[in-house]
Parts: sequence; structure tokens; C-alpha cells
Amino acid sequence: MKTPILQFGTSRFLQAHADLFISEAMAGSQAVGPITVVQSSGDAARSHRLEALAASQGYPVRIQGLQDGETVRAVTQVTSIRRALSTATDWERLVDIFVNEAEFVLSNTGDKGFATRGDDLSETFCQSMSYPAKLTLLLHARYQQNARSIQIMPMELVANNGDVLRARVLELAHKRGPGFLQYLEKKVLWVNSLVDRIVSEPIEPAGAVAEPYALWAIEDQGGLIVPCRHAAVQVVDSLDRIEALKLFILNLGHSFLAEQWLRAGSDPKANVLDCMNNAVQRNALLQLYHDEVVPGFQAAGLGDDAQAYIHTTLERFSNPFLDHRLADIAQNHDQKIERRIAAFIGWARERDDVASKPILQAIVDRSAAAN
Repeated sequence: MKTPILQFGTSRFLQAHADLFISEAMAGSQAVGPITVVQSSGDAARSHRLEALAASQGYPVRIQGLQDGETVRAVTQVTSIRRALSTATDWERLVDIFVNEAEFVLSNTGDKGFATRGDDLSETFCQSMSYPAKLTLLLHARYQQNARSIQIMPMELVANNGDVLRARVLELAHKRGPGFLQYLEKKVLWVNSLVDRIVSEPIEPAGAVAEPYALWAIEDQGGLIVPCRHAAVQVVDSLDRIEALKLFILNLGHSFLAEQWLRAGSDPKANVLDCMNNAVQRNALLQLYHDEVVPGFQAAGLGDDAQAYIHTTLERFSNPFLDHRLADIAQNHDQKIERRIAAFIGWARERDDVASKPILQAIVDRSAAAN
């Protein structure tokens, strides 16, 4: 059994996103092949998830929500994962698969997945290394044994994620000689992409509950090969427009709701739907979009796009079937404020938006004062 796709991350998001797309595409012979999933955290408590992901019968993804005003409810069995490993216990086997089988590498290693760790400069494998450091070791092993080309496709929510990962790997690889650096530059294709789907709940031991909306936008470049053909997969000349809409409308809206939730006492059971069903909270979000967000997009020449995306976002937020907890959205809240709200203010100002943004600026100021 060969798996041309190697995926780092076992999250419920990936289960209901790329793994699902590839499974559906494989059914129509529209995918490059099945997946080996790798748990990079080494969390032994999640070993049951690894077994369930690679089970022959697959795992369920329950799609439910609103799409163009219509109710969608469906269950899909995902069977694209054929093997599940852990870096903590299967490193040597992983090296062999990476060197001899992998043609594509996917990853979604969380908000801090690219962050530097203390053991990143170790000459040999350490479980405590960051994902970029582990990837550097694997790429070096491939370079030493056969130097075949490979396509790296990070899916972390980082702007220009392929470029960022490439820069980090090159930094770590510098001491390994010019030949390896040339390999990374010439024979490794680093791909920027943007992913979007609200995946609100896990199904144990593997599986997830997700909304109908889904997007995997991949930035085009010479030599790009798309791992699967699917309605949710789009190849685009530039991610800038899509990224701005998602980050500064949907994600910004989430963080605004999380900020209000944190200041109101943080009911652990509260979710996004509760906010949409509360007239005061819904109107506060609508007012924020109208007064402080849309002017930035109008200044960028994207006013109509923003209005349409807000309409879609509100439909997604109003999904009656998803328990999208504000407690989950509020994780790493300060980092999200920096990426979603402070970054939007700067983005809008760069495009000559002169509209006042008192609510957004107050959130940024509170976050800065707390840190």
C-alpha cells in the first residue's frame, strides 16, 4: 500500500475538510491517492483517534446547516486515510514513507504550529521539535537518499503559509550545506493556500460535525499539481482577496463575539447561534460590520464583495445545527486579535480608509494593555 499524500495533523477540521474532499474525489478517480496521517504532538491520550482514522470502514462527517436558505443534512463516510502514525512512536517508519512514498505533504498544526521550539536545532529527531524542524529532518533524509521533488501544502491559518514555512525550513536547513538548500529551493514546491469550514464538534473516536460551506483555495504557480478535483477546491491567481474577506469578516466577527463573551462572564455553553438569536448581540455585530469593516473594503475596491460575504457569513453564523462554542473561538484570543482585528485596522488604513473604528481599536487596546 502506497500513500502519496502525507498529512501532519489529526484535527477534526482536517477530517471534515481535506480528508473528506480527497475521499469524495477518490470515489470518482479524481484524487492522486490515499493519505497517511501523522500525529505530530505525540499525545498518547489520542491514540484511539489514530486507530479510528485508519479503520477500513472510515469515519463519519455529519454535514448540516443552511446553504442559500435551504436546510442541508447529510452524512459522509470518509475513507481516504489508509495509515495513521505518530512521530513519537513511528519516526523511522515515517522517514521511510516520506522518502519513498510521499508526493504531497499537507499540514494543519494549530495556531502555534510554526512557532520556534528549544530543540529545533538538534541534529537528530526530538519529539519536542516544532513541525517545521521535523519537516526539515524529513526533507534532508529525502535529499540524501533520492532527492526527488515534493509538494508542500501547509493549511495553517497563516498568511502566505507556504512562504512562511519555506522561510522557516530554510533557516533551519542553513547549517546542512548548500546542496540541501539548493534542493529546497529547486525541487520542493511550497504552496500557499487558504482553508475555510466551520467544524464545530468531534464525533468520537473519529469524525466531525461541520457546516455545508467549505473552501480550499490554492494559489497557482508553475508546476502546481492539485491533490484532488472537488467543488470546494479552487485554484486562484492570488489569495489576497479571499484571505481579506475571510480574515477580516468571518474571523474578525468570531473574535468580536468572543470578546463580548469574555467581558460578559464567559458562559462555557454559549455558542455563536446564541449570539445570532440575541437581537442586541446580532445588531452589535451588524453595526460593527457596517460602520467599521465595510468602509475598509470599500476603500480597497471590494465593497460589493464584502457585502455579499457578510450575507454568507451571517447565514453560516445562524446555522441551527452547529454548536460552535465561543470558548473554542476564544482560545489564543490575544493572538487572534492581533491577526484579525489589529491587522484589519492597518490593512484598511493602508488603503486610505478614514472611517473611525472605535470598537475595534478598543479591543486592540485592551488586549495590548493586558499583555
